Amino acid sequence: MTEMAREAATGLDTDSGSGGQPVLDRLIALLDLEKIEENIFRGVSPAHSPVRVFGGQVAGQALVAAGRTVPEERTVHSLHAYFIRGGDPSVPIIYEVDRTRDGRSFTTRRVLAIQHGKAIFSLSASFQKHEPGIEHSEDMPDVPGPESLPTLTERAEGFDIGLRERPRPIDLRYVNDPPWVTRQTGAHPARNQVWMRADGKLGDEQLLHVCVLTYASDMTLLDSVLARHGVYWDLDGVVGASLDHALWFHRPFRADEWFLYDSASPSASGARGLAQGRFFAAVGTLIATVVQEGLLRVP
Repeated sequence: MTEMAREAATGLDTDSGSGGQPVLDRLIALLDLEKIEENIFRGVSPAHSPVRVFGGQVAGQALVAAGRTVPEERTVHSLHAYFIRGGDPSVPIIYEVDRTRDGRSFTTRRVLAIQHGKAIFSLSASFQKHEPGIEHSEDMPDVPGPESLPTLTERAEGFDIGLRERPRPIDLRYVNDPPWVTRQTGAHPARNQVWMRADGKLGDEQLLHVCVLTYASDMTLLDSVLARHGVYWDLDGVVGASLDHALWFHRPFRADEWFLYDSASPSASGARGLAQGRFFAAVGTLIATVVQEGLLRVP
């Protein structure tokens, strides 16, 4: 996530502080789209946003739009999205849902996000009714627990990176040194590991938890690309943007309980970087997998 995107993600209000239930409630409200016609929904951005809409916001809202047209007993198991244009936070976003298919086990939806008469984002999502089957999961990395780690505000102490004293709906705790530290130490870590959770309580609707994780999945992921080269966003004049995003949801989870975001970058070339991430519940089960390619222009 670029520094600009991080501002959008954290700029849900102008109050100071690390977040908490009031800020999380504003994120929940942001994800609660207005239905303006059958298969057509309207979403807004935070009142205090920079020049582009945060990618995790539009992905989360598009998934809400898709989910509102699907029976509750069918849960999303995958989404694939493209970021087409930078979103304008000063005007609403219209989400048009195409009910592609309603099968016996699977439901497929396509969503187009539109501003100023042009597409800014597209998403395809697949939903499935619960079915029993074979089970296995990769093991979670051996890392310290989140409660023993510094908060994001504490990690940002002494660094001019715009992360301190901003309200955040997501509580982040870096396991290893964050990239703005490793760029100074000369370390080039192969993995970026962050504990996350919604900073407050969510309801029991599973779609909301999935959409909050989708929102959070655009945070810190591209950092794993830059960390390999010892550079960090505005500190080094990096110009970046999410290009595409894919998520697979493996098991039910709660986004207001701690989950580990373990990410790495297998490749960077042609001013693009690829990042892969895995989400683990605190009990050790793999709950989701993400892949994203981003535009990264490094001076």
